Amino acid sequence: MTFNELHRSVLKAKKDGTALPDGLNEKEQHQLDCLLHPDEHPLIWKFSDCDCKDGKCVAACTFAALEIKDGQVSFNPEKCTGCAKCIEACQNDNLAFSHDSIKALELLKDEAHPVYALMAPAFIGQFGKDATPSRIRTACKQIGFAGMIEVAAFADILTLKEALEFHQNMKRPGAFQLTSCCCPVWIRMIRSDFSKIVEHLPASVSPMIACGRVVKQLHKGCRTIFIGPCLAKKAEAKEPDLAGAIDCVLTFEEFHYMMETFQVDFSEIEAEQKEHSAAAGRLYARTGGVSQAVRECVENIDSDCHVDPVCANGVSNCKKLLEDILQGRTEGNFFEGMACEGGCVGGPKRVIPAKEGANLVDAYAQQAQYRTPAENPYVIDLIHRLGFFTIEEFLKNSDILTRSL
Repeated sequence: MTFNELHRSVLKAKKDGTALPDGLNEKEQHQLDCLLHPDEHPLIWKFSDCDCKDGKCVAACTFAALEIKDGQVSFNPEKCTGCAKCIEACQNDNLAFSHDSIKALELLKDEAHPVYALMAPAFIGQFGKDATPSRIRTACKQIGFAGMIEVAAFADILTLKEALEFHQNMKRPGAFQLTSCCCPVWIRMIRSDFSKIVEHLPASVSPMIACGRVVKQLHKGCRTIFIGPCLAKKAEAKEPDLAGAIDCVLTFEEFHYMMETFQVDFSEIEAEQKEHSAAAGRLYARTGGVSQAVRECVENIDSDCHVDPVCANGVSNCKKLLEDILQGRTEGNFFEGMACEGGCVGGPKRVIPAKEGANLVDAYAQQAQYRTPAENPYVIDLIHRLGFFTIEEFLKNSDILTRSL
């Protein structure tokens, strides 16, 4: 039985309350334990010993989270960012990232605590042509979620924060800003390897963390499950200064398995129309989206203040960009990095090709009723419900959007 087959089988058994697969060999039994108890295992699951002489998985890790000891690969979870490059490089299909669909199912069964699905901006088109945002929202409720929230709305809020900070920062000679809004691998790379320029990184959380914190403040006692294409989000949710905002992280692949298990047919679902995000937040899903969103906001604040963005995608390109900044070899005043090729739409657990995902994200942004975050009534309503009169007051006085660096 392959790991994916076992995953599907266990998920169905847990959903139906039937017996788990039996007669498993030692490797499959270990895989089963990982599925049932993900929090008791590190983020990278190694299913069995292997003779790893070439060390391709180790060489692929930019952050030295893997090393070979006595011919066996060992893993240091404290150094892992979740970039998944080691899994892609493994020649033995012996490495996998943590799977949390069983944990998510258990959370949904706990009727004492409502559970909210927090959907990443890259979700458009990932679950088939019939899986529109409104139908996905209805489907989430059908399988037990209290609601589905587009994280792009919180990208809207953080766009405003970055734009206001940029406008203030540019008053200093030679100033530049590193975006802090999106990719946890980019953030970890700056914090660990490029500390000399970390002061140019605003102490902001990602849209995922902001969304989780706000939802938990508005719905006391609830649980939050983030759904996206990124494995690094599983690592980010466990970082000490961020822990608690997100209870579980599912990849698009895991969510797709859950939809299959519950036999969800999107073509038969009645749409529930509701819009959370402006065009700005929706663009976060692809390379250059953060820069575009911040540039438009800055121009609305001050037409004489100009954002000159430089974008990099892919771990090696991000590292090269940061080295160029450190050595003064690049121009620009706003730097955006995403570890996946094409941005989040190119995440390792996407369902559709990155280019197709980027095109769908652009189309979805064009469909938005509102272009900028300041126009978004959902964002304004959230600010009021949190006890603030204006967006500016919220951005200046709320610790929901900040973290330690």
